[in-house]
Amino acid sequence: MAGSVEQINVKPQKKGERGIPKVPVGAISVTRAGAEGDYNVYRQEKKKGDPDSAILLIPIETIRDLNSEGWPVKAGDLGENVTTSGIPYSFFAVGKTFTLGKAVLQVSRACDPCENLFVLPYVGTAKGPKFLKTMLGRRGWYARVIREGKVERGDRIEEAPSSTTSQGF
Repeated sequence: MAGSVEQINVKPQKKGERGIPKVPVGAISVTRAGAEGDYNVYRQEKKKGDPDSAILLIPIETIRDLNSEGWPVKAGDLGENVTTSGIPYSFFAVGKTFTLGKAVLQVSRACDPCENLFVLPYVGTAKGPKFLKTMLGRRGWYARVIREGKVERGDRIEEAPSSTTSQGF
């Protein structure tokens, strides 16, 4: 299965702010620590820079589904670094490996919705619990970096062979 990079999103570190919403950029350098120029409080402080949380992926199709349900979510709002296109949410799974531009990522775990989403202006504390329920099983996928490299908007995303390892690249 193949798709493409719909949008790339980062948020520089700003005192007192969370890692969402992220803003679009044309390209990123992906390192084992994550997307250069991106800071995520959860990943850095709660997960201590866990390499299994380096990059967050979510399909634009999931965002469109949320839009059709009345949530005005935009790419980057959910904290994803890469908004994908053409690959269904259900196709991403723990252990699957993908090439994105020059980088190779392996899905490490699903991202669970959390109260950090309450900072989104259309969510807030009043609608927060409903939005968290809506996001169950749709928040995105964390990935570890197998091969560092540049990823640009429009790059092709392809599933890599399951036998791919960091030594194989």
